[in-house]
Amino acid sequence: MSLSTPKNTPENTFVKQGALKSHYTVLIVGGGQAGLSMSVCLQERGIDHLIFEKNTMMHSWKTQRWDSFTLVTPNWQCALPNHPYDGDDPKGFMKRDEIIGYLDRFAAKVKPPILESVSVEKITKSDDGHFVVLTTQGEFTAEQVVIASGGYLKPIIPRMAERIPETILQMHSNQYKNAQQLPEGGVLVVGSGQSGAQIAEDLHIDGKKVFLATGNAPRVARQYRGKDVVEWLDDMGYYQKTVDEHPLREGVRDNTNHYVTGRDGGREIDLRRFALEGMELFGLMENYQDGQLIFKPDLSDNLKAADDTYKNINARIDSHIEKNGISAPEEAPYEPVWEPKEERENLDLAASGITSIIWCIGFTPDFSWLDLPVFNGMGAPVHHRGVTNEAGLYFIGLPWLHTWGSGRFSGVATDAEYLTQYVQMFSASVKNQESANQTLPEVS
Repeated sequence: MSLSTPKNTPENTFVKQGALKSHYTVLIVGGGQAGLSMSVCLQERGIDHLIFEKNTMMHSWKTQRWDSFTLVTPNWQCALPNHPYDGDDPKGFMKRDEIIGYLDRFAAKVKPPILESVSVEKITKSDDGHFVVLTTQGEFTAEQVVIASGGYLKPIIPRMAERIPETILQMHSNQYKNAQQLPEGGVLVVGSGQSGAQIAEDLHIDGKKVFLATGNAPRVARQYRGKDVVEWLDDMGYYQKTVDEHPLREGVRDNTNHYVTGRDGGREIDLRRFALEGMELFGLMENYQDGQLIFKPDLSDNLKAADDTYKNINARIDSHIEKNGISAPEEAPYEPVWEPKEERENLDLAASGITSIIWCIGFTPDFSWLDLPVFNGMGAPVHHRGVTNEAGLYFIGLPWLHTWGSGRFSGVATDAEYLTQYVQMFSASVKNQESANQTLPEVS
């Protein structure tokens, strides 16, 4: 086993020169908030570990967010390990630069043992039960491995994009910064989830002519009956509900996030109002053929479904208020401000004046480098609270790993603490048993 000379300088790694080992108790893949949260908990228990980060710490937060990006959940929900929100606006929504500052202060506290600009190329398991981790800096082994690389790695751009003329600028939402990036002319935003709805709004505010291809994303009110909806849902125990308790069980992990914004102090997003103001709405984009953009005739259904979710959440809040005798101001029910006159299934690309397309249809995970039998038929990792059937292998930072907050600032600390307890017991079992694959004590 050999290690190459560390590529990192003291400015971008906390691993001291000469301190690098070939074997660790725990190796962590991913240097975002999930990986660093694990590092906090492991450091507190004196468990040696090393993090591999293929870019730099918090890379996606620093490079893959648009300029006007804000959190869509209130600042008070930011609760990384030993690092709660430290600003003066707990009910506000941090802007992009404030988020980066919050995360930089977290990293400075943690001082994680991390190698940046080091990619993991393959993880296997040897006959002696150790994990073998092949990286661009050499081969390492470990008793246990934590995958903290997240579930949003590969931008989704459909193959139909290859047929769109090269004169049209195309980009994914993770490349968008502001309207000034784009040429003169109209913009087609494909996808109406959190990113699509907010980017469409950003372009609309900037005066761009926006065409929005909607999907089945739900929406939620920002404020209702005197409080932010997030506060009501927290009071109702929604954020404490586990994936095992959710009616959809593991299926909730595939749900699209509700669109809302924290921009300008926070407000709801109503696509119907955008349409009143000149944004052109369409159903699901299905194809591009012979100069025509082709859409599914489901715009009315998409808008109604989003509104139904909006109204359903408000109704649940009403029930909570009534059941608990809470004094809260009354609020009139939502009434649609616009209805489509027809379902437009075609749009001539050249005649429309569209000169750019932004794909906002999400990401897929990429675990191609993880050569272990821990995936289901759809390629998703199989686990319970991040613990897999492969002894010593864990996941953290995935959506609904355990609760709604698992993939967010609000719940990752709890997940890291749980997994660290399991890591600690596994290490004890390794020392006291001949094989690391023998039965482990359960964690409640």
